[in-house]
Amino acid sequence: YLARERQGNKVAQVPGIVLVYDMVHYGHSNQLRQAKAMGDYLIVGVHTDAEISKHKGPPVFTEAERYKMVRAIKWVDEIVEGAPYVTTLETLDKYNCDFCVHGDDITLTVDGKDTYEEVKRSGRYRECKRTQGVSTTDLVGRMLLMTKAHHSNIGSSDYQQHTDNFGKGPQGHSPWTGVSQFLQTSRKIIQFASGKEPQPGDTIIYVAGAFDLFHIGHVDFLEAVHKQSEKPYIIAGLHFDQEVNRYKGKNYPIMNIHERTLSVLACRYVSEVVIGAPYAVTQDLLDHFKVHSHGTLVPNSCAPSLCRGIFRTVDSGNNLTTDDIVQRIIKNRLQFEARNQKKEAKEMAVIQAMKRREEERMKERAKAIL
Repeated sequence: YLARERQGNKVAQVPGIVLVYDMVHYGHSNQLRQAKAMGDYLIVGVHTDAEISKHKGPPVFTEAERYKMVRAIKWVDEIVEGAPYVTTLETLDKYNCDFCVHGDDITLTVDGKDTYEEVKRSGRYRECKRTQGVSTTDLVGRMLLMTKAHHSNIGSSDYQQHTDNFGKGPQGHSPWTGVSQFLQTSRKIIQFASGKEPQPGDTIIYVAGAFDLFHIGHVDFLEAVHKQSEKPYIIAGLHFDQEVNRYKGKNYPIMNIHERTLSVLACRYVSEVVIGAPYAVTQDLLDHFKVHSHGTLVPNSCAPSLCRGIFRTVDSGNNLTTDDIVQRIIKNRLQFEARNQKKEAKEMAVIQAMKRREEERMKERAKAIL
């Protein structure tokens, strides 16, 4: 939503956005970053599990997990739990909003209607750009197939089979659901990075790991680390894909190093990221970043003789792992396959309808000219 809150003669713009967030990823974070730039205070509406299941299919994360994950994104000031799936003028007025913000992809109800139709007609709707190269559909497909092609060769037959099975329906390819390659740029990293240097009095804390499929377990861990100091400056070391695959095995990581970098940078508890951090923490690394405290997500990656006196084990109270998320998907494989195909079919129906309307307008113009 984008609302105006009057404080005397001062008008503060308060943007907000209503999103499904059935699986929170860096593409959603990028939408929130863009929405926040439209005003001063960002309110995010997050739907319940029941609403998502009704209109889209089973969510990957539970509503409690999604609420907390969205709160942890650094551009978010407030969330509305249980936001309605269809955004109406009544909803905007309830929160004193001028207009709502959504990505440039389309969201449809269970019967194929645009969820923002009413607010679009009233002129109280704004769009931000969709992040190319990522979608919940694609990530679910990666987990179902567990292929390594998403790291190396997007043109491989295995990956093409993945896009056909999980990201595209039989009648065509939707631009919103289909898979495209994620291309990292320095500008994108700068947009996500805080750009803040550690200040005098800050406690510099280093943590390291894969941070794959950034989820509530990671959030709870980083929040617990953040509470270790009054003025924490957390540096997260991310291991390269090959290193993660070495110690995790199978076909991990699901997300490549570039995707994982943006996911972690979007977290409000993280100040800086080391891209391609070494698995073994060395004295040189600790000295380089002037680390006062050190913790790690990966066991046995630190020589105790080097870290003695500053190494801490932090219990987040959450045992959720990337493996657990993958198992959720595999357990409900048929449901997720049906969900992705149904979503694709609805989107293609809208695209065909838009195409027909455009053709009719062109015919009318041609008749008028003649």
